Amino acid sequence: MPAPTCRVSRRRSATIAALGALLLGVLPGGPLPGAALADVAPVGPAFVSGPIAVSGAVTFYGRGSGHGVGMSQYGARGRALAGQDAPTILAHYYQNTTFTTLDPATPVRVLLVSGFAPTATRPARVIALGGSWTIDGIDGTYPPGGALTLERVGTTWVATVTGPDGLALATLPTNGDLRIRPAAPETRLGVTFRSGSYNLYRGVIRLVATSRISAINETGMDDYLLGVVPVEMSYLWPSEALRAQAIAARTYALKRLHPAVGRWDVYDDSRSQVYRGVRAERPAVTQAVIASAGQVLMAGAAVANTPFHSSGGGATENNEFVWTRADGTVIARPSPELRGSSDRAPDGTPYDAGGSSAAWRTATYAVERLSAMLGADPRTNVGLITAIDLSRRGPSGRLIAITLIGTTGTKTVSGSVFRSIFNARRPSGHPLLRSTLIDLVPIP
Repeated sequence: MPAPTCRVSRRRSATIAALGALLLGVLPGGPLPGAALADVAPVGPAFVSGPIAVSGAVTFYGRGSGHGVGMSQYGARGRALAGQDAPTILAHYYQNTTFTTLDPATPVRVLLVSGFAPTATRPARVIALGGSWTIDGIDGTYPPGGALTLERVGTTWVATVTGPDGLALATLPTNGDLRIRPAAPETRLGVTFRSGSYNLYRGVIRLVATSRISAINETGMDDYLLGVVPVEMSYLWPSEALRAQAIAARTYALKRLHPAVGRWDVYDDSRSQVYRGVRAERPAVTQAVIASAGQVLMAGAAVANTPFHSSGGGATENNEFVWTRADGTVIARPSPELRGSSDRAPDGTPYDAGGSSAAWRTATYAVERLSAMLGADPRTNVGLITAIDLSRRGPSGRLIAITLIGTTGTKTVSGSVFRSIFNARRPSGHPLLRSTLIDLVPIP
């Protein structure tokens, strides 16, 4: 069921209310702790101020996908198609930054596997393909096609080296910390006990065994990017978008290196950046990495923070309005390189218009059903929902917080918490809330 037409007419008057609020240094819905006046200048559409009564049925309409901070990947694609080069794209998404260059071979340590318990049918094994290999601290070079298997014998970890024919070449007691190293440029090492088919890597594989086994890939920065960029962005996209992604991903990784602490720097999944090693590599991405070799972004004297997301929906957001407390309280320090900005072409078309998440909607829910969905989580349980306040927004229009008003009380949660609860409680197969840039009517 569509939203009442009077709701649309209320949006048309919202610009005046928003501008008036800006004169007071706040957005509708109250002050934003830690936000300066300049930080809350709207870059996205205007929205209605105050609670909106709901009855009958509710549909959420949205734009974009992901957190909305930093580079919009579909936006970068649109900008590249419009003729912008990588430095121009990056200057838009990461403001107040400058370029510098690091050694492309700067070491990166990637956690591939942790807490693995080997079994007879699934051993902890590393294979070498393409070239010869060695084991640190042990004399000898082993042939292509050979493998090292680490297994526990009583209370001791034992490494067994086999040749390409499967016959044992050596049995080595170990303290549980081994580095398998390529001895030729063409050697690639496969971690067969990592889940999935993306398990072949450049560089060193370190195995650390305590009660269980971890595997860490120690490689060079730009070799790492060869397995990151084609996973984070389609290799079929324009070369300048790929180059921008390579620089953003390189900077993001550099920011998170801590070589003197711990055994690894980054995860191989979305907790850091998705990394799939050699089998993900593509020639177009290799060219983009080479074309940007070692280039990173700086914010003053510090390495810039360069998060990215799939689709901005026409505007990006200030970092402090996205990573908040669970109730939407702003606690993060504003990052000068992560200021929200409009992401539209001169004719008003969003640069990410070519993406499937540029504009979207959820299913339509009877208020009773929506109330039951959200009521399954104590953070959003207000009985039967009677009104929703969506006025606490950042400059892009993304929700900093949402307030639900119902028959048993009022609850306020951050936009991110609301999104996670809705997505967890929605019926199987129903569309997700793809971002926190949402409203009860379509967003222009």
